[in-house]
Amino acid sequence: MAAGHSVDVDPARWQELFDELMGRVAGRFARVDLRRRAKAFVGGLLADLPRKNCWTIAEHAGNSSPDGMQHLLSRAVWDHDAVRDEVRDYLVEHLGDPGAVLVVDETGDLKKGTTTVGVQRQYTGTAGRIENAQVAVYLVYASQVRHAVIDRELYLPRSWTNDPARLQAAGVPDEVRFATKPALATTMILRALDAGVPAAWVAGDEAYGAYACRRRGNVAAPLAACCRRTSDRVHRKEDTAAADHRRLNAV
Repeated sequence: MAAGHSVDVDPARWQELFDELMGRVAGRFARVDLRRRAKAFVGGLLADLPRKNCWTIAEHAGNSSPDGMQHLLSRAVWDHDAVRDEVRDYLVEHLGDPGAVLVVDETGDLKKGTTTVGVQRQYTGTAGRIENAQVAVYLVYASQVRHAVIDRELYLPRSWTNDPARLQAAGVPDEVRFATKPALATTMILRALDAGVPAAWVAGDEAYGAYACRRRGNVAAPLAACCRRTSDRVHRKEDTAAADHRRLNAV
């Protein structure tokens, strides 16, 4: 889940840190085989593969089929939120900076069909137009040292949240309700602040910044302060694509 700049590293040191992190999250997987498969899967994500999917990652790990990797992602029971928190805490230990910036942005994955959770025809910056896609909002921690993803929330359009049978068939938890992308971003920012993540600023494009500032009376004081500083100093010129983006997100 973490990512950053490509830099020259000592392979031995890289492996040491990788093993340290994977050992840290190992307890979130109840079975040994899942721990090993998760480590192999993350290793594949970080490897220099031309394409990354369950087939190519399984081959990289020496598996004869992608069944194990697909099981890990779709049916295996493990605490993904706890893994997220472990990775976030690990990154803060190494990158933590009181002057860091929490950066909000979204990205989409183009999809075929209608069964992938959250998929519908919607604007995605990946394609720069309306496509059949799954969209998620991400929170990045950016310090003077490096930057890394520390949280994520999948956006579920109303076409999903208004269809209980579809949600149940896809395995979406019963408590999940519709939330706009800015609302998802606010949830992640507050989660980071509540966990003690050191940061002085929040950055995002106009859609996210405007929402956060409108909500400042209902959120924690640190977020309101970050929002005011961000809105005072960060300006983004709107264009037609951004306007269309906001209009679609309001649907």
